[in-house]
Amino acid sequence: MKSRASAPAKAILFGEHAVVYGKPAIAAAVDRRVTVTLGDSSENRVTIPSLGVDFRSESSPRGGILDYVGKTLKLYHDGSPLSIQIEMEIPVGSGLGSSAALTVALIGALDEYHGRESEPEDTAARAHRVELEVQGAASPLDTTVSTYGGLVYLDSQRNVEKVNARLHDLVIAHLDHSGDTAEMVAGVAELRSRFPDVMDGIMDAVEMITMRAYRALMSNSPEPIGDLMNINQGLLDAMGVSTGELSMMVYEARSAGAAGSKITGAGGGGSIIAYCPGCAEDVAEALNRNWNAMKARFSEEGLIR
Repeated sequence: MKSRASAPAKAILFGEHAVVYGKPAIAAAVDRRVTVTLGDSSENRVTIPSLGVDFRSESSPRGGILDYVGKTLKLYHDGSPLSIQIEMEIPVGSGLGSSAALTVALIGALDEYHGRESEPEDTAARAHRVELEVQGAASPLDTTVSTYGGLVYLDSQRNVEKVNARLHDLVIAHLDHSGDTAEMVAGVAELRSRFPDVMDGIMDAVEMITMRAYRALMSNSPEPIGDLMNINQGLLDAMGVSTGELSMMVYEARSAGAAGSKITGAGGGGSIIAYCPGCAEDVAEALNRNWNAMKARFSEEGLIR
C-alpha cells in the first residue's frame, strides 16, 4: 500500500516573529514543494536524497528535520513501520518553511494511508501542533500557508483569509547556511523578557505595517508594499534576527532596483525576499553573483493528495 502528498514552501511578506505574539501576518505559497511517499515496510526507513539521509531503525527518527518526521509519526500514526521517501525542493533552514511543508505533506500522506478525511483547517492545526512540540514556540502561519496555498492573511484572532491578490515580480535569495528557527524565536523572547516595553512597541509597529500592507493588497494598490517591506526589515534588525550577510543581500537587492527587500522567515541565515516591479530579472542577476536567487512564482495550490 502506498500514499503520496505534497505541500508548498512559503515566503513571509510581513509579520514574522511578531506573529508568534498574536500579531497578524501575510505570507504567500511558493511553487517549491516537499513531496512525501509512504509505503509498507518491515522497519522504519526515511530517505531524503537531497540531504543524503537514509535512516533505518525500529525507533522514531530524530535529529534536525527528522524531528518533525518523528513527532508527526508519534502523534498521527499507529506505530507500524513505514517506508518514507521525502523529496525536497526547499533548502532546509532557508526561511521558506521547509519543516512546515514537510509536516503538512507527511500528515496528508498519513491521512491517505489510513483512509482518513481531513479538512484544511484540521490539517493546518495538527501540523502546527507538531511544530510547537518540536520548536517550543511557533506561529501557525507556515503550516497554514502550506496547507491552503495562495496568498494568506492571518489575523490576530488566528482567522485565515485567502487574499485575492497577486504580487508579481518577487525575487527570493538564500544563503548556503541556515538559521535555527527555535534559536531565533528564543532569542527574540529573551530580548522581550529584558525589554518588554520596547519589544512590545516593536511588535505593535510590525502589526501596523502588516495591516497597512493588507489594505493595500485588498484595494489592488501595491505601491506602498516596497516601502513597508523596508520598514519591516528595520524592525527585524532591531529584534536581533538579521546578520551582516543577510543585510548585504537586502541592500544589494535595493541597489539593483528592488522597491523593497527584507528577511523572510526566522532570520539568522536563510533567505530574503525582494519586491521588484519591472526589475525582477535585474535583481535576480545581481543577487546570483554572490548568492542563490530565483524569481518567485506563487502556488495557488496548497496540500495536494
